[in-house]
Amino acid sequence: MNVTIDRIDSPIGTLLVATDDAAVRMLHFGDDVAHAVRRLRGFYGTIDVIERRERLGVRERLDAYFGGEFGAFDDLPLATNGTAFQKTVWSALREIAPGTTRSYGELAKRIGAPGAARAVGLANGANPIALIVPCHRVIGADRSLTGFGGGLPRKAWLLRHEGVAFVPEPAPQTAFDLSP
Repeated sequence: MNVTIDRIDSPIGTLLVATDDAAVRMLHFGDDVAHAVRRLRGFYGTIDVIERRERLGVRERLDAYFGGEFGAFDDLPLATNGTAFQKTVWSALREIAPGTTRSYGELAKRIGAPGAARAVGLANGANPIALIVPCHRVIGADRSLTGFGGGLPRKAWLLRHEGVAFVPEPAPQTAFDLSP
């Protein structure tokens, strides 16, 4: 498989977007291409990676999203490689409307697996296409911010950007550091 990795500057730092000719394969927070390639290979096995501008229009869609057009990703073709359960969770994440949140337990019930909140959390954490598959919209049952691969300050920023009103400040030890 041939994959293109493109560096895209954003209000929340550098994003690495991996695409093939047909779909987005990964969105990674930060500028560490070697780490992104290792993650890609973990999902897809052997891949050839080329660093250049992607051709699916993700850059323009990200600009639109950060400009307030929250439906910018709705028809973007995505391809993931995960278990059937992970894919079910990732699909359900795309159904969470911008400006709203769900708890892990609510998401588990929604996919027909009540009591599987922890497994939903693990699948959520394994999401390879962060932001576009909006794992940042999942919070704790007590409405607290919980783990996020891009860091809790990014998660808080994204939720506020989408209009979630109750977003608490991340714990003091998690200063707004944009490194992954």
